[in-house]
Amino acid sequence: MRKLDRIDIGILNRLQENARITNAELAKSVNLSPTPCFNRVKAMEELGLIRQQVTLLAPAVLGLHVNVFIHVSLEKQVEDALHRFEEAISERPEVMECYLMTGDADYLLRVLVPNIQALEGFILNHLTKIPGVANIRSSFALKQVRYKTALPLPANGLTIGL
Repeated sequence: MRKLDRIDIGILNRLQENARITNAELAKSVNLSPTPCFNRVKAMEELGLIRQQVTLLAPAVLGLHVNVFIHVSLEKQVEDALHRFEEAISERPEVMECYLMTGDADYLLRVLVPNIQALEGFILNHLTKIPGVANIRSSFALKQVRYKTALPLPANGLTIGL
């Protein structure tokens, strides 16, 4: 168990807002000197709290205009079928997210493609070819109302069980 105090939470929040912030700027924003700030970041990286740093791109600017959620049901929910599906989906670059679900569908995918023809190609040439796929239902996102990558963190700290 490790306790994250409000300074740790502040560091994590700043890094979630801007992973390119310099250590000096980060330290100043949480009222620390640079060396203790650097040490805290390194400790949180070693704990696995900070998985990676990424650059978020603008899909529409890159021509990726169709954001679709696809519910996939398998013929059987056996370990081999689940593994085979997950492996096949992991290889597809247009699949942005994939979740094993409870409820009506076995999986929920978020797929991002340039147009309807690309979506049709993905479904017909890839998704339907995965052994064990029984049913596919799609829902198109008309507008993205909210999108965030920053996790909600309690301001006063928390205890983590790593």
